[in-house]
Amino acid sequence: MLVGISPLMSPELLSTLYRMGHGDEIVLADAHFPGERMGRPVIRADGLKIADLLVAIMPLIMLDQYDDKSLIMMAAVEGHELDLDPAVEASYRATIEKYHPDAPAVHRLERFAFYERAKTAIAIVITGDIAKYGNLILKKGITPV
Repeated sequence: MLVGISPLMSPELLSTLYRMGHGDEIVLADAHFPGERMGRPVIRADGLKIADLLVAIMPLIMLDQYDDKSLIMMAAVEGHELDLDPAVEASYRATIEKYHPDAPAVHRLERFAFYERAKTAIAIVITGDIAKYGNLILKKGITPV
């Protein structure tokens, strides 16, 4: 264990965040996300919820301050908008804004566009979360001097 690092943070995830450069993206995905077929490294975080994992991640990284789409979530499939629980995004925003008060609004991508974007991420973290449309992409920024 390290002082100041959440016990929810696995060594593999910590290493991945450390190696990310400006503009690199990481996907925090639910338990149903098809991460293994994306062709990207998959980090398992079974049993954890994305909102809890954000508490561990957000103190360690900056969001891309040059891109107003540094927070991306999956949009509800047409006709299933009622499946989108606003409390999920609200819980993410509460944690994100604690560390990054000027964070941009969440940008929503259509399901298959989200999958395509995930194929370019540095890694996909598969959690135990089962909230519908709770998948989140974080775009890393530069560390302030």
